[in-house]
Amino acid sequence: MARMKAVQVSKPHGDWEIVEREIPQPGPRQVRVKVEACGVCHSDMFVKEGFWPGLQLPRVPGHEISGRIDAVGRDVTNWKQGQRVGVGWHGGHCFVCDPCRRGDFILCEKGKITGISHDGGYAEYMISPAEAIAAMPEDLHDDEGAPLLCAGITVFNSLRNSIARAGDTVAIQGIGGLGHLGIQYARQMGFRTVAIGRGKDKEELVRTLGAHDYIDAAEGEPAEQLKKMGGARVILSTAPDAKSMSALQFGLKPAGELLVIGAPAEPISVNVGDLLGGRKTVQGWPSGTSKDSEDTLQFSAQSGVRPMIEKFPMEKVNEAYQRMISGQARFRVVLTIGS
Repeated sequence: MARMKAVQVSKPHGDWEIVEREIPQPGPRQVRVKVEACGVCHSDMFVKEGFWPGLQLPRVPGHEISGRIDAVGRDVTNWKQGQRVGVGWHGGHCFVCDPCRRGDFILCEKGKITGISHDGGYAEYMISPAEAIAAMPEDLHDDEGAPLLCAGITVFNSLRNSIARAGDTVAIQGIGGLGHLGIQYARQMGFRTVAIGRGKDKEELVRTLGAHDYIDAAEGEPAEQLKKMGGARVILSTAPDAKSMSALQFGLKPAGELLVIGAPAEPISVNVGDLLGGRKTVQGWPSGTSKDSEDTLQFSAQSGVRPMIEKFPMEKVNEAYQRMISGQARFRVVLTIGS
C-alpha cells in the first residue's frame, strides 16, 4: 500500500509525532484530499492537550485545509478528481436531527469536526465527508486560502449575518488572527470600520488593512471613545479577554449588537439595565458550513481580502505550533505540505 507522512498526537499533552501511515481510501459519500496547506489554529490545542470530550487518539489535527481532490468514493456526484477544494471546522452532519431538517447544518446535534471527529489536514492526504467540502477559487493560493477555512469564515459569516448594513459603524476589537481579517471584511462590506487595539504602533497597520478609524485602548476606555463617534451598530469581539469584552457593551448605539467570536476562558458579564434600556443584544457565532466556506473564499478572492501568514514545512510543526500558541505569529501560521 502507498504511504504518506502525517503529524499525529498519541496521548494527552503529548509531543507532535511525524509518522508514516497508509494513504486512506475514501468510503461511500467521502472524498480524499491531497493536502497542499493546512492552517495551525488555536483550536488545535484541544487535540494536542487532549481536552476535547470523547477525543479518540491518536489523531491527526488540522481544520484549515486547502488542496485538491485525489479520489472520490461511491455515491459522490458533485465533486471530481483534480478539483481544488478546502475543508474547514465543520466536518459533516447527520441530515436527520431537527437543526439538519431545518437546513441549519452548523448546529447539527451529531455534527463532526475536522481534525477532531476524524483525522484532519496535518497530513499529505485526508478523508472528508463530501458534504464538508468547499470549492476553492483558482486564483486563491493554497497557503492564503487555508486560514480562511476557519478564521476567515468565522469573521465573514458572523459579520454578514449581523444586524449591520452598509454605512453602519462596525468596530473590530482585537488585531490578531481574527481581527486583522475582520478589519478587511468590514471595510469591503461597506461598513465604517473602527479598529480597537492597544498601542500607537498598531495604527499604521490597521489603516493599511482598511480601518477608517483607530481606537487605542491604552488611551482610555474603548467604549467611551466609541460613544464619542456616535456608537457602533455592531462590535465584533475577537480578542479572548473577558474583561475587555464585557466593557464593550457600553460602546454600542441603541439596538446595537455585541458579536462575540473570541473565546475567553472566563465568563463575560453584561449590564442588564443597559441591555434592556438600550435594547442591545449579545450574540455568539460559530464558523459555518461548507457552503459558507465557499462564500468566504469567493468573497475573499473577489475583494482582495487575504490573511497575513507565516509558513512552515510539516517537519517544523512544533516550531509552527509554538509560534501560534504563544501569540507571537503575525497573524496566521500555515503548514505547507504539498509540493
